[in-house]
Amino acid sequence: VLIIIPTRDQAEILNTCIRSIVGRTRYPRFEILIVDNGSTEEETKRLFAKLSRDERIEIHHFPGPFNYSAINNFAVRHARGTLLAFLNNDVEVLSPDWLSEMAGHAARSEMGCIGAKLLYPDRTVQHGGVILGVAGLAGHAHKTAPETAPGYLGRLVSEVDVSAVTGACMVIRREVFDQVGGFDEVGLATAFND
Repeated sequence: VLIIIPTRDQAEILNTCIRSIVGRTRYPRFEILIVDNGSTEEETKRLFAKLSRDERIEIHHFPGPFNYSAINNFAVRHARGTLLAFLNNDVEVLSPDWLSEMAGHAARSEMGCIGAKLLYPDRTVQHGGVILGVAGLAGHAHKTAPETAPGYLGRLVSEVDVSAVTGACMVIRREVFDQVGGFDEVGLATAFND
C-alpha cells in the first residue's frame, strides 16, 4: 500500500501523523509518499530531512497553488503498488488494524474505495461515510455523534456501503483510480475534490 500524504508546513501535525502510522500500523507492507506543496518553515525542512532517512518514506515536491486533486494525481504518477491510501496530514492512527482492514476490503474486485470512521480530537465522529443530497450536495453521516454511538441502524459500528467517503482517509485499488481518471483537477480543485 502506498500512503499518500499532501502537506505544507505544520511539521508538528505531520510528525504526529507519520509517527502514528509507523508506530501503530500492524500491516507490514506500506510505503509513505509525502507531497510537499511549498513548505517554507525550517522546522518542516528538518522534519523532511529526518523522515527521508526512513526507507519507507519518500518526499516529493509539488510547487504552485494548493490543488488537492492535482497534488494527489501527481503523487499517483510516482506511485508503485496496487493499493493507494490517501491520508490527510492531520490524521492520527488510533487502531493498529486500520490499514489491514481497509486494504483487505479494497482488494476485493466489487469494491470501489474504502473509507474509515474518523474522529475529532474531542472523540466525536467527524466522518462516518458521505450522504449525497445533504444541503444540495453532500455531507458527512453521523457528524458529531459520540465515538461509541451505534449510529442509525448500527451504521457506525458496522462495515457498510455508503455513497461516498472522504479522501482524508481512503484506500482504493490503483486500477480503479486509473479507470475513473483520478481526481478532477479542474472542476474540483479545492472543495469536494475527494
